Amino acid sequence: MRIKVCGMTLPEQVNALDEMGVDFAGFIFYPKSPRYVGNKISPEKMKQIKGRIAKVGVFVNTPYEELMRTVEDYRLDMVQLHGDESAFFCEKVANYVTVIKAFRLSDDDPLDWMVKPFQESCDMFMFDTMGAGYGGTGKKFDWNVLNKANPDKLYFLSGGIEPGDEAALMTFQKEEAARKLFSIDINSRFEITAGVKDMNKVEAFVKSLKG
Repeated sequence: MRIKVCGMTLPEQVNALDEMGVDFAGFIFYPKSPRYVGNKISPEKMKQIKGRIAKVGVFVNTPYEELMRTVEDYRLDMVQLHGDESAFFCEKVANYVTVIKAFRLSDDDPLDWMVKPFQESCDMFMFDTMGAGYGGTGKKFDWNVLNKANPDKLYFLSGGIEPGDEAALMTFQKEEAARKLFSIDINSRFEITAGVKDMNKVEAFVKSLKG
């Protein structure tokens, strides 16, 4: 099972994730986030991060030119769009870099209807819980929503995943709704403070899921 650890702000922790076999590191380029990376890791420092781990930039309603400049400066492998970006905007970005479009869902949201305009304009989806403002909430995501919708595109599963969820995730992986599950996304439930991960918790989680 692939794993993405989001909200990274320390290069040394990103290197440690790579050694653990984590697949993706998320860097938040949203200035209102407590995990905003723009004033913590410079483009030069980012370029010094080696290894196989893929770098994912998280953006919220960022203007196209600024977003693409950030992708270039930080040498990002993927972008995760967490705002109100249109399908046209996603497609424009996807011409140059892999795009993950995030959807913040409440229990009764018509998932099929929400994702339909983006089916052809994005490479992957991310499903997270609805909350005030943009970005992750740390709230638990009800995976049963996906069982009803059975998404037909590769997706990241997010939303309050925490230590101890490993068995439930492995069970969900066997569900029909998980046939397009691409990666698990973890963040705030594995932190000491915002942007600083508890690496012991992360390592235990990774070992449980990856063996």
